[in-house]
Amino acid sequence: MNNKNPKWHAARAALRLAKYLTTVGLALAAALSATLAVTEAAHAQAAPAAANGKIPVVAAENFYGDVVQQLGGDRVDVTSILSNPDQDPHLFEASPKTARALQHASLVVYNGADYDPWMAKLLAASQNAKRTVIVVADLVGKKSGDNPHLWYDPATMPAVARAVSAALTAADPAHKNAYDANLARFIESLKPIDAKVAALHARYAGVPVTATEPVFGYMSDAIGLDMRNLRFQLATMNDTEASASDIAAFERDLREKRVRVLIYNNQATEALTKRMLKLAQQSHVPTMSVAETEPAGKNYQQWMLTQLDALGVALAAGDNAGGKGKTQ
Repeated sequence: MNNKNPKWHAARAALRLAKYLTTVGLALAAALSATLAVTEAAHAQAAPAAANGKIPVVAAENFYGDVVQQLGGDRVDVTSILSNPDQDPHLFEASPKTARALQHASLVVYNGADYDPWMAKLLAASQNAKRTVIVVADLVGKKSGDNPHLWYDPATMPAVARAVSAALTAADPAHKNAYDANLARFIESLKPIDAKVAALHARYAGVPVTATEPVFGYMSDAIGLDMRNLRFQLATMNDTEASASDIAAFERDLREKRVRVLIYNNQATEALTKRMLKLAQQSHVPTMSVAETEPAGKNYQQWMLTQLDALGVALAAGDNAGGKGKTQ
């Protein structure tokens, strides 16, 4: 979000994780202690490749795992931890199985910015000097308190791809040319996303929209949309109660059609979100869903383009429905 927006907090993840972190943490610690006691010597001599000759990689989120797969091809063995599009990622519970996958990984990629705080805990419990860890938030200059949905920023994946390519080359220098070629191909494949963002910006910059959560925030900023009801979004993300005045403002925007589109997180449709969706339907305000997990059957590029196309359709429908804001 831009500098006018409030600070984004990690309270939502902390509140939801607090219910189980203690018990899960104890279970993980016990499992790791037993496992590491047997494999301590092996860790000291950890090799960059697995027994099958592939580089073992763990990605906390499946869209980062997808990028690694595109860059590494058949030379990587990728495990993505968060991969269920029907699950709220904030409710994810780490397990000893997750810890074991991390234990053997030569490369780990995770979001950071407190989106996946369990990763840092697991990595600390499974030390491996030969393991490379890429924290996406560090790559793009984000920190705890910033909007953590970094993969919706068009600038993020090129930075991730370059860092991953460098890590794969360091682990497997014999195939540097292949990794370089895959990187060039991947960067080229992002151009349609940039072109779609530019086209939407040209037509809809300044148009008011709203959202139940800031999942799409970085992409909204790139398009130049005027995002409203930020305090409401922050409360939803942090799993706290929105104020009566913020709820009233959100409802007024929908009833009076002060916004062209309502964007919502289809993996976290709680009672208040459902209430706003119903009001939008009654007020003939188009809605558009976004997700926090890459859907099955699509790669990152297809996923982003599908959502941008859906946004374009919703904005055009808002035009036809007479929504207020910038007109053409």
